[in-house]
Amino acid sequence: MVQVPPKPLSLQLPDELALRVTPEQFAALAAANRELRLERSVTGELLVNPPTGSETGYRNSKINYFLVRWIEEEGGNGRAFDSSTGFELPNGSNRSPDAAWVSQNSWDALTPEQCQGFAPLCPDFVVELRSQSDTIPVLRSKMTEYIENGARLGWLIDPQNQRVEIYRPGQGVEVLENPDTLSGERVLPGFTLNLSRVWA
Repeated sequence: MVQVPPKPLSLQLPDELALRVTPEQFAALAAANRELRLERSVTGELLVNPPTGSETGYRNSKINYFLVRWIEEEGGNGRAFDSSTGFELPNGSNRSPDAAWVSQNSWDALTPEQCQGFAPLCPDFVVELRSQSDTIPVLRSKMTEYIENGARLGWLIDPQNQRVEIYRPGQGVEVLENPDTLSGERVLPGFTLNLSRVWA
C-alpha cells in the first residue's frame, strides 16, 4: 500500500504576531523552503516575502543582467548577486536585496565555508526594486539598514512612480524623478544603468 504524504498546511499570521528565529533556525528554514524569499530582521523576526509579479521579475532580471554584463564585458570586478541570495549583515539580520554587488577584496576575505552559506557581510552596492506588494516605508527602512551596515551605494527603484532614491553613507537621500540613467559612481566605476530599459 502506497502512503500518500499529507498535504502541507498554510499558516496565516496576524500582523501583530511575529515569529522569531535564531540564525541557525533561519538557515534551516531557508534551506527547507528554497522557493520562498525569507529574511530575518535584526530582532530575529522571520519575514516572508511573497513572490514578485511577472513585471517586477522581468525588470529585476534586466537590472541583474546589466550588472553582470558590466562585470563580464566592461572590466568591472567583484561578484553580482540576484534576489535569491541571502546575506548575514553585521547587525545580525539576514537580508536579500533584489540585486547586489560585493567587491572582489571583500569576497576574497571570506572563507570557502562562508561563501557557501549566507555570506557574513553587507554588499557594497544594493538595489531594491519596488513591487506591487512593497510599501515605500519598509523599503526605505531596508535601504537605511544596508547603509548602516556598510553598503557604499544603494538604489531604491520605484517603477510605479518612475522615481529613484539614492542612498550613500553620511549623506541625505537623493531623490530623482524619472531619471534616464543611474551611475555606479566611484563604487562601481563605469557602470551605468539605462532606466528606459528598466521602465519598459
